[in-house]
Amino acid sequence: MSATDAIIHAQDLSRWYGIVMGLNNIDLHIPPGLTGLVGPNGAGKSTLIRIITGQIRPSSGELTVFNERPWNNPRLLRQIGYCPEDEAMPDDLTPLLWLESLGLISGISAGKVGPRCRDLLHRVKLAEEHWPKTIGQYSKGMRQRVKLAQALLHTPRLLVLDEPMNGLDPMGRQEMQQILKQLSDEGVSILISSHILPELEALCSHVVILNWGRVMASGSQTELRTLLPQMLDGKTGGANRGPSRYFLRSDAPQRLVQVLFAEGLLDGFHMEEDGLMAVHLSDPQSFHDRLPALLAAHGIALFEMRSQDCSLQDIFNRITQ
Repeated sequence: MSATDAIIHAQDLSRWYGIVMGLNNIDLHIPPGLTGLVGPNGAGKSTLIRIITGQIRPSSGELTVFNERPWNNPRLLRQIGYCPEDEAMPDDLTPLLWLESLGLISGISAGKVGPRCRDLLHRVKLAEEHWPKTIGQYSKGMRQRVKLAQALLHTPRLLVLDEPMNGLDPMGRQEMQQILKQLSDEGVSILISSHILPELEALCSHVVILNWGRVMASGSQTELRTLLPQMLDGKTGGANRGPSRYFLRSDAPQRLVQVLFAEGLLDGFHMEEDGLMAVHLSDPQSFHDRLPALLAAHGIALFEMRSQDCSLQDIFNRITQ
């Protein structure tokens, strides 16, 4: 995407710590919406987040958020909410008292801070029965909810979350996804760093993959799946043709199978219990190139199409390895 469409724009950005390179001359454009930031340990994710949130400054190059540099820029930082991976909350305070204290420091009036904090605790789905307890009595998952409420106190335009799913059980992760999707629908842009790739795959429209301080890939999940064979061709001699197994759902599954077999695109298929059709492709590239025209020519509507063997985890593994 172009720099004019991006809310976060980096150009020739580097950051080093002595002889250790945290980020190595990266160019990056992050659009509005939900963006996942992934990479192995030491890839540069934390360094990038610290530059975005104004905690450190670049060694060279430039990074802007909403067209402003974050370093030493209080006006911009008021528009950014940050939920760090590390915890620095007082164990002897209740969540309400902690949030009210931060709210007053942030400039929320005494008459509005209480209702605002209670609304946020409801929003992050922290049950009222736990409010009288001190934060030190909370589980990891409950503390994650308090951290998210703290990051939302000042109604930010950009929310930066570092490992927000850690410590959450499956139900908690599902609730967190619902909260973040709702925030995104309300116009809040969200950058999420996480090792839990299935959750990012279900949540984020845009993905940035870092490794060794470099941007290995950046784009929508559809773009990454499409471009993955091209990115890997140089290493595999052109053998990567993309995923060969898909789940399809259409209004005429039998007719779709007949068309794909007749065109020589299908090796086999079987029907799933929920109405999905699992297909194994003989020529993935031709399938991608010809499918839209075939559907139109035969009047077949396709409602769902997803890969069985090209998940975000698979993309991440193949690019970083």
